[in-house]
Amino acid sequence: MKRSVEHYRTRDAAYEWLQKRGVSVEDIAELVMLLQGDYIHDLVMEDCIRSVERVLAKREVQNAILTGIQLDVFAEERKLASPLQEIIEYDEGLYGCDEILSLSITNIYGSIGMTNFGYIDKIKPGILKRLNSKTDGEIHTFLDDIVGAIAAAASSRIAHSRYPVR
Repeated sequence: MKRSVEHYRTRDAAYEWLQKRGVSVEDIAELVMLLQGDYIHDLVMEDCIRSVERVLAKREVQNAILTGIQLDVFAEERKLASPLQEIIEYDEGLYGCDEILSLSITNIYGSIGMTNFGYIDKIKPGILKRLNSKTDGEIHTFLDDIVGAIAAAASSRIAHSRYPVR
């Protein structure tokens, strides 16, 4: 299938913005290993990385990354109107739009993605702990949920590939 130039620009921008915000494919793959390692005993990090890369190849995932990070950056730069500025800046618990955007990613590989996302969003391991620390002066209201959703979707992808329907 021939990909458009626009697709590659979007994909490259999504990878670049993740990197600028301190998130690597390997960071997300570590979350995938955490989610699936107890269930798939021969799972290796390369499988997790490949699955994350496949999820990141999806246009809707790239669009969610670009949208979420842009909103986080606008909040850092105090470019949002009140009360949205304060809601995103302080990651208000009842806001929910950050999770809704991320749920569009978790649904790509079925309902197991939602349970994976809920679990990882609650315990906040690895890169999610850093993104939620608020010690670097950056706002990651959307990014932490997007990263968790990518990991959840990649985990679901692995689960579906290892347990085919018979």
